[in-house]
Amino acid sequence: MAESVTVADLVKNTRLDVYHGAELLADKVITTSDISRPGLALTGYFNYYPRERVQLLGKTETAYSKNMTHDERLMIFRKMCQLTTPAFVVSTGLPVPAELVTAGQENGVPILGTKMTSSRILSNMTNYLEGKLAERQSVHGVLVDIYGLGVLITGDSGVGKSETALELVKRGHRLIADDRVDVYQQDEQTLVGEAPKILSHLLEIRGIGIIDVMNLFGAGAVRQDTDIDLIVHLESWTPDKQFDRLGNGEQSRRFFDVEVPEISVPVKTGRNLAIIIEAAAMNFRAESMGYDATKVFDDNLNSLIKENSAQDSHK
Repeated sequence: MAESVTVADLVKNTRLDVYHGAELLADKVITTSDISRPGLALTGYFNYYPRERVQLLGKTETAYSKNMTHDERLMIFRKMCQLTTPAFVVSTGLPVPAELVTAGQENGVPILGTKMTSSRILSNMTNYLEGKLAERQSVHGVLVDIYGLGVLITGDSGVGKSETALELVKRGHRLIADDRVDVYQQDEQTLVGEAPKILSHLLEIRGIGIIDVMNLFGAGAVRQDTDIDLIVHLESWTPDKQFDRLGNGEQSRRFFDVEVPEISVPVKTGRNLAIIIEAAAMNFRAESMGYDATKVFDDNLNSLIKENSAQDSHK
């Protein structure tokens, strides 16, 4: 988990314009994903003022400030521009109050702007900051994008996860992370996985070493991150181990507050794991769209039993 994000990173990743204080961006840090709409502060209420948050001014806030005198605006903006305040953002292409610029320059607070509406830029900044500041969990496995589904391949060391990922990349799918996957919760239903910086685009194959997937297969063979929709756990096959044959076993693994469906696939000499995992992803997508092959099989079986019972009763 990153403890902070610089304002420079926020500007770059949410397409903000810098109106004043460009020299301050790299040194100003953001420690929370919460964005403040300082309407009450503009009225002079500072009993609770979240000075550590990015302050967003939209149509409502700027319209209210226009009814204030020059001295009142300067006094309020000086109180709002504190040393720990990361930045002010003015939305909707609105003009920046001159008093805000003065207060920002006096206290070293950058003034940013955007043509986007308040709702849009608020959502963009919150999503970016939540992703960067969220608690992370490191998982041993390989994450691959298969037909737009994020599939996390897990299993014991040496079971063939990286080799399977390489075959999947050759089949046109995209690698996100190998060996270690950083996982974080984006919202109540979404889990996101990404590669640590040091492992980005790299894949380790025993006997060959480390290969750069983007260099060998092109930019279309990799992704920076993806939602994790399905977990495929590779297990070494043994005669006494029971595996689900009909696909009606409901397994899942919990990360933070999100449950992710999980299936176990036996690893045995001669099995093409890449094709099996590819089929598992397609089957999972079909099920999410309402088609259940197991139910179709059960219905066919019940129909056959009824037909046989009817024939027996007529004998």
